[in-house]
Amino acid sequence: MEANNSTILITGATSGIGYEAALELLRAGSNLIILCRNQERKKQTINKLRESLTNFELIKRNLYLPIVDLGDLKTVELFVNQLLLEAKPLDRIILNAGLQYTGSKNIKWSKQNIELTFAVNHLSHFYLANKLLELLVLSPDPRVIVTSSEVHNIKSSGGRVGALAGLGNLEGLKQGIGFKMIDGKSIFNADKAYKDSKLCNILFSRELSRRLTISNTNIPVIAWAPGLVIPRSRDGFFRYSRKYNELGQIIFSFIARDLLRITETPENAGSILADIAISSTYNKKGFIYLSNQLGVFSNHKLEMIKTSDEANDQKKANILWELSNNLIEEILRN
Repeated sequence: MEANNSTILITGATSGIGYEAALELLRAGSNLIILCRNQERKKQTINKLRESLTNFELIKRNLYLPIVDLGDLKTVELFVNQLLLEAKPLDRIILNAGLQYTGSKNIKWSKQNIELTFAVNHLSHFYLANKLLELLVLSPDPRVIVTSSEVHNIKSSGGRVGALAGLGNLEGLKQGIGFKMIDGKSIFNADKAYKDSKLCNILFSRELSRRLTISNTNIPVIAWAPGLVIPRSRDGFFRYSRKYNELGQIIFSFIARDLLRITETPENAGSILADIAISSTYNKKGFIYLSNQLGVFSNHKLEMIKTSDEANDQKKANILWELSNNLIEEILRN
């Protein structure tokens, strides 16, 4: 891991991949802004970091843990406005938070009546990146990293299982506040909502890069897929979906992680994310998509691969951008 004193904003770093990445980045000397959903989560994160880092008391000055609920766009707006007032350069934005509650039959809503998966995984991330660009451009070496997933691709092993990702003509999003599914026609399915949000992550990243290039602001925009990450703890990515089918999750985890050995560990995935954030390997301008591909003998390797056909649709990326922006404006007016 390269030494790095960059200022890095990261979401989803209170557990799982994001937490492991935060550990690596702090060890490398980075200054971290870790968004925490509430005071309890902030306290838990500080306690975990203190236990994990022998020099925590020395490096805690490199930490800022604001309370920002990605399920409440108004709190995101307040946080963004505070950062903009301070006008300090941001070197990296890592949009890593990923909510899923697969197995639930009931839809969950954000504070502004947006389906929660879309609100957290896409809309708040879109807003953060859009508004904080003016701080990124103050950095001599800026970078945007977005955690997506191979389940965005209906041809991938994970994407073929269960409901398929697909945004259709974005009719749901065109309806504005209160839509259930982005395509506007599917009945609510929490699994599809998650896959659709990961598709949005890539389309948004692609369009962000295009707009930056047009404005001669060539910032690397990197979307990546960490692979199937199943921790042995009860925390992390599957903590919500486990509530709806605990036995199924236990069986699935045992088969995938312990028998087939097709999963990645949070530690390894976090190390990859930290490396993407600070390694000079990834300072090439423009958009790239990286996937932590499963190879022989259960080994994983990060590779630059093609996205799905839909994730490569530049016209749809542009429409998603405009509709997302319109929806945010509608929310913040109310």
